[in-house]
Order: sequence, then structure tokens, then C-alpha cells
Amino acid sequence: MDKSGFTTTILHSDRRDDVEHGAVHKPIHVSSEYGYADARELAAVFQGKAGYTYARQGTPTTAALESRVTKMEKGVASVSFATGMAALAAVFTTLLRAGDHLVSSQFIFGNTNSLFGTLVELGVEITFVDATDAEQVKAALRPNTRMVFVETIANPGTQVADLVAIGTLCRERGLVYLLDNTLTSPWMLRGMDVQASLVMNSLSKYIGGHGNALGGTITDTGLFDWSGYPNIFESYRKGPPTGWGLLQIKKKGLRDMGGTLAADAAHRIAVGSETLALRMRKHCDNALALARMLEAHPGVAKVFYPGLPSHPQHARAAELFDGCFGALMGVELVDGIDCFEFLNRLRVVILATHLGDTRTLALPAAHTIYYEMGAQRRAQMGIADSFIRVSVGIEDEEDLLGDFDQALRACMNT
Repeated sequence: MDKSGFTTTILHSDRRDDVEHGAVHKPIHVSSEYGYADARELAAVFQGKAGYTYARQGTPTTAALESRVTKMEKGVASVSFATGMAALAAVFTTLLRAGDHLVSSQFIFGNTNSLFGTLVELGVEITFVDATDAEQVKAALRPNTRMVFVETIANPGTQVADLVAIGTLCRERGLVYLLDNTLTSPWMLRGMDVQASLVMNSLSKYIGGHGNALGGTITDTGLFDWSGYPNIFESYRKGPPTGWGLLQIKKKGLRDMGGTLAADAAHRIAVGSETLALRMRKHCDNALALARMLEAHPGVAKVFYPGLPSHPQHARAAELFDGCFGALMGVELVDGIDCFEFLNRLRVVILATHLGDTRTLALPAAHTIYYEMGAQRRAQMGIADSFIRVSVGIEDEEDLLGDFDQALRACMNT
């Protein structure tokens, strides 16, 4: 078993999995179909033997990326998708049925909230709870509960779920525990460490890291006993039960729905992932410095960042994430400062959606990515009209802090 460190393992992942012609990186395989000299071998691949038939179900390039993410998470296997949302949709639509019940954190990404609206229309019951308290999750469970879903650090309010206690609860009750690891990445937290069953990573964010490719993965940690899960189709109850859940996700959620990750995007994400640990250290250092500066600034009313002692889950975050607190924060300005005016005065920061980029990004959350969910749901999530979401990049610290300071002071002097 390879006992190399995190970065060494990722850097050498491709070549240790036997890359063609001695290449260091897995080549980009762009073929849509894969031919066989023996028809029996082609049939065997369709019937479960390892191999490739049609690119909608994956390519050697996406398989290499999946292997890399599996190593990051120390799981048993992964399946890749065109986006993180495609990955989540595949899990929910293939593992849940009409009449099933899902317990979800109320602090979730806006598009995930929108997806849940679709699930409700399809007959899935959903209860939203404050997942920072595992007792609220426990109180929401029903006889038909099949799954619990949480984000490691919530986007954008930065609430930190009671990940360990929820994991223990799900293990005791035989529930699928789906963890969105996007804001932490496997460098800060591995799903298996909190007993998650399945882990979603949006590869578009920190793992890819450069804002140049979309992608998502679902990783099975190997901790869930799929032999007792009632929603596995009979045709996928083959071989060891460890693989049943991911097989169904791949066959029904990837093959049938077609949210396939393109080979060129997989290649860009794989190359970007090589510097994940280096980038995350700088992301986190910059974010902590900026959060401290903004919390003390007279133009700021409140800063939401787990690295600050004032954050309600600061102690939990320090224990879970080993002293690194991520790179996303929320900022509320004092009364009298217009959030649009402030944002328009920033010079280094880019006004854009997305997060996990090497560049710092900011936007008015209530008016953009969370506008569609409505005022009531925004209030439940703690998103005020003046709430600014900041995804901190890897710029030089003094430039970043100086940019926020000059914008705030300019607004205060007008």
C-alpha cells in the first residue's frame, strides 16, 4: 500500500497506474467509441468486465481522474460527472424513490436547494434542519428516511455541520450519509473520517482550482453496507455489496442521464489538482488574514468565517480541519454602505460567481446566486440583503487586504 504523502500521491498517480508510452500525465482520450477485435470481449465489457465501450460512460482519461480523487478521499471508487450538480442529481435521483424521506441541512448551495424542489415534485419528502446540531437531524428522522445530506462548510454562511455526530447517527440507523466536501476539499477533510457513505467533490472548485473546467465526482468511502439498502435494483446486486451503490449511480445517473465529464476537462482538472495542497495553504492563510482585518474594520458589521473565534463553530472547525478554515467568507457591511457601491470600488477582486479559483471573487449573494430561492429561505440561511460572499484567492496578502480597505474607506467617505 502506498504510504506517500498527499501531494506526492497525487503528483505520481497517473504514472503509477500505468500510463501509455511512459507519459507522466494520462493522455486526453477523445474517442467516442472503443473497438474490440473479439466480439466476445466486447460483450464481456457490456456485462461488467473492466473496459470502455462508449464515452458517455467514461474514458481512460476520466477514469484516471476518478482514481486520483479516490486516492485523495481514501475511498474505494469514484464516478465523475460534467459538474458537481450533475453528481448530486445522480445520487438523489438514483438512490431515492417516491415516498422516501431525505434530511438535509438548511444551509445549502442555492442550486442544490432548487434541485430539492424538483425532488419534492417527484415525490421525495425533504426536511431541512440546522445541521450544526446533530440532535436536530436525529429529531427529523422518520421510518422512511433513507439519506442525510450536509455540506462540510456551508455556502455562503460558513456554518460548520456537526459532521462527526451526524456520521455516528447515520451509521447507527443504517442511513446513507452524503457529504458535500466542496468547500473543504479532501486536503482539509476526508469524508471517511466523519463516517460519510458518499462524498461529492465539485472538481470545478479547489481541486481543479483555476476556473478553467467544470466537473464533479461521487466517491464511495466503503463504509456503507449496500446489501441492506432497499433501493438497489436487482440487476446491480452483483459481486461484493461494497460496489452496488456506486454501480447504480454510474449506470442510472451517468449512463442513462448523460452528464459525462469531457476528457479535456478531466485532464485540466487532473493537472490542476497536483497543486491542491500548495494552493489551499495560501487560500486559507489569505482568508484568515482578510477575515481578521475585516472584523476589526469600522465599515464592516459582521464577518462569517470559521477561523474567527467569534464564529459559532470555531472550535469544531479547528478540530475537524486541523487549523485550516477554508477560503470562503461572508461579509455584512455597516448600515449606510451600499453593497453594490462597495463591490464596484474593488480593483483586485473580480466581481463574479464561482469559488475556489486562484483569484479572489466577490458578489452580492442575496441579489445573485440566492435570489431565486426567495426572501424566506434566504432568511433561514442567514443571508441578509447586504451579504457579500467572498471566495479568497492566492494573491499577495497585502494587495488583497489593501483592496478591501480602500474600497471600504472610499464608501465611508462619500
